Amino acid sequence: MSKHSTEADVAFIKALAELLNQNDLTELSVKRDYGIDDSLEVRVVKQATVVAAPVAMPAPVALPAPTTVAAAAPAAPVLSEDPAQHPGAVTSPMVGTAYLSAEPGASPFVTIGAIVTEGQTVLIIEAMKTMNHIPAPRAGTVKRILIADGNPVEYGAPLMIIE
Repeated sequence: MSKHSTEADVAFIKALAELLNQNDLTELSVKRDYGIDDSLEVRVVKQATVVAAPVAMPAPVALPAPTTVAAAAPAAPVLSEDPAQHPGAVTSPMVGTAYLSAEPGASPFVTIGAIVTEGQTVLIIEAMKTMNHIPAPRAGTVKRILIADGNPVEYGAPLMIIE
């Protein structure tokens, strides 16, 4: 802590807090040196508050009873499960922009139903102007592609399912 507490230091700390809010940051740390053995270290942290929103459920609707019995249709696969939890999920190792082909207009690295080998490039993620080839973590068949070409992705986001 600084040996002298001045109004300038208080104004500096207030400016850091405003900077934190204006730029949607969660933490900011700064050290000011005033001279030998005289400095000011400031760490401003904003804690995020997570609030669960209530989910509105629609009221049940009474359907008229069918007059004839129809054959039961096979159950559709449930797609509401989280793809990131799927055992065959390929997740993003970084934040960036995902590309399904090497260049615009070129054929994609893989398509749904394609058989891939372990280590084969399945897409590219551009991060900081660097093209990062993302390899298949295992051999298998591409079952789902969960992103569109040119879309941004976050770290850990599911990209595709390989079974």
